[in-house]
Amino acid sequence: MTADKEKRRAISREAARRRRRVESDVFGDLSRLLPLQPTVQAHLDKPSVIRLTLSYIRTQALLKEKTGTKTEASDVVKYGQVMEGGENPRECDGGFEEEEKETMYVEASEEANMYLRILEGFLMVLSTEGDMIFLSDNISKYMGLTQTELMGHNIFEFTHPGDHDEIRSNLRLTAEEIWCGAKRDFVMRIKSALTHRGRSANLKSATWKVLHCQGRAKVCIAPSSVSCLVLTCQPLPLSHTLLSIHTFTSQHSMDMKFTYCDQRVTSLLGYRPDELLGRSIYNICHTLDTNCLTRNHLNLCCKSQSVSGQYRMLVKNGGYVWVETHSAVIPSVRPSKSRLGAHQPLCILCVTYVLSGVEEPSLQLSLDQTIPRYMC
Repeated sequence: MTADKEKRRAISREAARRRRRVESDVFGDLSRLLPLQPTVQAHLDKPSVIRLTLSYIRTQALLKEKTGTKTEASDVVKYGQVMEGGENPRECDGGFEEEEKETMYVEASEEANMYLRILEGFLMVLSTEGDMIFLSDNISKYMGLTQTELMGHNIFEFTHPGDHDEIRSNLRLTAEEIWCGAKRDFVMRIKSALTHRGRSANLKSATWKVLHCQGRAKVCIAPSSVSCLVLTCQPLPLSHTLLSIHTFTSQHSMDMKFTYCDQRVTSLLGYRPDELLGRSIYNICHTLDTNCLTRNHLNLCCKSQSVSGQYRMLVKNGGYVWVETHSAVIPSVRPSKSRLGAHQPLCILCVTYVLSGVEEPSLQLSLDQTIPRYMC
């Protein structure tokens, strides 16, 4: 009886080993089909293989919906499999054609890398459920996390809880947006493994990085397709370099009253810096753009950084110019026993980019614009 038990156990162990071997072979074959570098494929565990496979299937479905033909849609994934999966194109029929495809793929990759460098950010495709379907591989440069670590995960696992409601509202698609891709423009905080010195740290010690996300909603009606948001994500810098004479800096209290403004504002808007001290930025903003500034102000108070989007700022003697303001809350020194209330923010630093010349110069939209004329 004991011998029979041992024999059955041995057979069971051998069958289990055989199943694990077959399973490992299947996962190995599946990982080699992914359009990734062989060095990356070799270090993928089984959950990562499943997660990335599902992401690339959804990406391919999205590309099919965009191009309308299966052949064109799968070109990018096919070329990735041939070039990065380790197969030799010369072993296939029509070697010359494969070489031509290889050249086209390399050229397309170089062009895509050029666009990403110009963008100064990365590309993100989000499903309406918040799944990160696709991320460009340069995300590690900005977040310290690789493409394979994030793809297939849900955005809510990596973003600040205080931003979840705003993200959900942007993922939600209304009936009007079924027929046209609606624009998206919002700011969110996401985990970053980059240290201040640019090195990658452990995800457990990650800090929050503020991203400015812009893009469009892509709504697909076919059952096999994916409705999603296609976004460009740019990390907001803590400081800005004035690269143009059409830029000026200012400091504000937390209620957006000017406490400092540099001399460039005079040539751009006509105001002397001392004329703006103590006045709110809302006083020189076009009334129709108040909501834009209010949203920017709320983002600043909650997330410490924000981008206003384009709005109109009034010129001293009449008219207005289109501007965009990048803002950051400058924290004070650490609180101490000798300095009560030192934990409060020190000020708001704004860098304003003037995007146009003076429009409607004869139009006066505020009483402040009429004062110089009456005094003359």
